[in-house]
Amino acid sequence: MTNRERALNILHYQPADRMPAVHFGYWRELLTEWAEQGKISVDLANAVKDGNEADQELDKIIGWDFNWYRCRGANRRLFPPFEEKVLETLPDGTLRMQNSEGLIERTKPGNQSIPSEDDYQLKDREAFETLYKPKMQFSPERIDLEYWKNFNETRPQDIPVGLNLGSVLGEVRNMTSVIGMSYLIYDEDEELFADIVDTYAEMQYQCAKAVLETGAKFDFAHYWEDVCFKNGPLIAPDIFDELCAKHYKKRNDLCHEYGIDIISLDCDGVTEALQPTWFNNGVNTLFPIEVGVWGDQFEKARNKFGNGLLGVGGMDKTALRKDKAAVDAEIERMTRLASLGGFIPCPDHRLMPGSKFELVQYYAEEIKKIKI
Repeated sequence: MTNRERALNILHYQPADRMPAVHFGYWRELLTEWAEQGKISVDLANAVKDGNEADQELDKIIGWDFNWYRCRGANRRLFPPFEEKVLETLPDGTLRMQNSEGLIERTKPGNQSIPSEDDYQLKDREAFETLYKPKMQFSPERIDLEYWKNFNETRPQDIPVGLNLGSVLGEVRNMTSVIGMSYLIYDEDEELFADIVDTYAEMQYQCAKAVLETGAKFDFAHYWEDVCFKNGPLIAPDIFDELCAKHYKKRNDLCHEYGIDIISLDCDGVTEALQPTWFNNGVNTLFPIEVGVWGDQFEKARNKFGNGLLGVGGMDKTALRKDKAAVDAEIERMTRLASLGGFIPCPDHRLMPGSKFELVQYYAEEIKKIKI
């Protein structure tokens, strides 16, 4: 069987000859560490990006079957983006920068972690109408027709490929900042915030529709959200449902029209309170599944929603910084979750600095031995 057949069979509760060994990429610092340790070349470490040739070369060295995150889509962000520019250099070298979404951030050169939010521009109706709304409109320039015309012939045939559906709230949160989103919803202008969400969501729907109308074929579709943290959601679940449920349903119904029945969503943090909105409106796959400090969520969600809920992820990647016994314990846990069906183990996010190269190789080989 190909890895595409293995993965799709498992997620459709069909037989597979073995479990595929899948991952979700690496922190850049880890690749640098491995290069300094002589495990991989510096050139390879610098070249790796999700699903590219260097990533596939590293897969062969480690023993992975593939990087799960292989998604393609239209230009569904702000278009044109804001100019990325340095606004101020602080005495300690920290840069105040405007990013492509118009958010003002603080970051230090060479820093690979998420920058801190400093200020935001999407504060009122005037800023929305003049600065943002024109960048949230659908236009034919967002679709590379030549690329999509040849997509079915050029896409990988042996691994799953997804349609990137974008975001309903997560990317809006990137524009407003967490603080700005909270003020708009609760203290300032809930109607404006709803207009922002509706405008951005409609553009992303049109992007997905235009791609699917080219005849491009996909094995799954995928959202990115990141609207939760370690204690729960960044927005009240009832408000989230009111703002977002209709947009998930509209986009997911579109996917169903084109034969896409696996629809996954990436949201960091404790997602339990938002899962009903996703699951009741067509999202049926958790990817990745964060273990974090709050523990495994997949089995609890499966018990709640039944076999219609699928999963890719859930492996506690911190074991790969420890020892073989810790990895064996995770493999045993993954074996139990795999026995539920509709589940593919995967490190719960990008492998972090300190992950031991030989332990990653060991995990990749052992996970293939899980019987389906």
